[in-house]
Amino acid sequence: MIRRLPVPLLLTLLMPLAGCQVSASTTDIVGRDATLAPEASQTTAASAAEQTDTAAPAVRQDFVAWVADFRRQALTEGINAVTLAAAFDDVRYLPRVIELDRAQPEFTRQVWDYLDTAISPARIQQGRAQFAEYRAPIQAASRRYGVPAEILVAIWGIESNYGSNFGSFSTIDALATLGYDGRRPDFARSELLAALRILQRGDIDREHMRGSWAGAMGHTQFLPSSFEKYARDADGDGRRDIWGSIADVMASTASYLTDAGWRKGEPWGAEVRLPDNFDYAQTELDVRRSSQAWLAQGVRGVRGTQLPALDQASIIAPAGARGPAFLVGHNFRTIMRYNASTSYALAVALLSERLAGEPGLVGDWPRQQPALSRSQVKRLQQLLNARGFEVGSADGVIGPNTRRGLREYQRSLGQTPDGFATVGMLERLEAD
Repeated sequence: MIRRLPVPLLLTLLMPLAGCQVSASTTDIVGRDATLAPEASQTTAASAAEQTDTAAPAVRQDFVAWVADFRRQALTEGINAVTLAAAFDDVRYLPRVIELDRAQPEFTRQVWDYLDTAISPARIQQGRAQFAEYRAPIQAASRRYGVPAEILVAIWGIESNYGSNFGSFSTIDALATLGYDGRRPDFARSELLAALRILQRGDIDREHMRGSWAGAMGHTQFLPSSFEKYARDADGDGRRDIWGSIADVMASTASYLTDAGWRKGEPWGAEVRLPDNFDYAQTELDVRRSSQAWLAQGVRGVRGTQLPALDQASIIAPAGARGPAFLVGHNFRTIMRYNASTSYALAVALLSERLAGEPGLVGDWPRQQPALSRSQVKRLQQLLNARGFEVGSADGVIGPNTRRGLREYQRSLGQTPDGFATVGMLERLEAD
């Protein structure tokens, strides 16, 4: 018999939208398309005690009117009166949700800081213990969908610390607040309607439909629309329960990855060693070659092993020439469908290896390098543009264009053009 976990009611939120598998706009530590990790996934947000309704009366009245209008629309789209009453009779506006939605953190973290947390010894130890305790449902999902069990457990660990921190916000209250007052109201309204359909189907009740401030729910942080598409009832009780049934959690997560294109039996990639004369302009995910083509350039496995056989593989070097490099393939990009952050996918991949008993990284991170703040990144971009190394808009976000401009600047200095932004690089630009 599959054990059910108790549904936590007063947990601290650790994984907002950027930590869920269907984030429409994932923000990385330094940029949306940078090879760094989602800073929001490392930000401690509000506890349940912070969710009290402190809105001014005028705002509350506007919210009440918005809810009433939404109820009428939902009724025309097939949501019955009983479900609407259960969802909205006691609905609350949550000011903390809006604070989090509009937050633009200034301070950033380096990729190794993110990975230190994501793949900490405690998380590895706990993951192995959870794997042992729930081996039957985990392996059942792995066999059915062809996704390695360790990958499923790693996602579970990173998304919610194995269910201990999947959020205490009411999904209905959070999505109603965002639909009324958020930055993406149409998206929130669509997710709210999906949440109502889930309630109406009977998979969960309103009280226990809880998760992040952005509406991501359960152990592996599904938004309601993804729940509708990919959630599975693996324990046969007639409900898709990603809050309390580990069998359902694992089957649902594997279902998502399979639909995203997971290739059974293909590795995610491997840590590699790059030759001294390697062209770091190739370290972008849109540069894809076979493992044999990379081998011909001098790329080698770090432990003398053969490169995994991948037909469309990329090289990523999150810390440029100063840190580890990785050969990543189709399944790595599939993990990024869960969360569109390179470092998120790297954390899942590396944690899965540690859960399987494999050793850690061979390469060292340049831990002496402090992270650039967003304002510092913006200043760096402005200086590069002013000196003719075009990077596009100075938005404080490091992506391919900024890395390309940095490489050109590094070449002009006779440095290794790896595109890795540092405080020293900013200071050099300031001095020029």
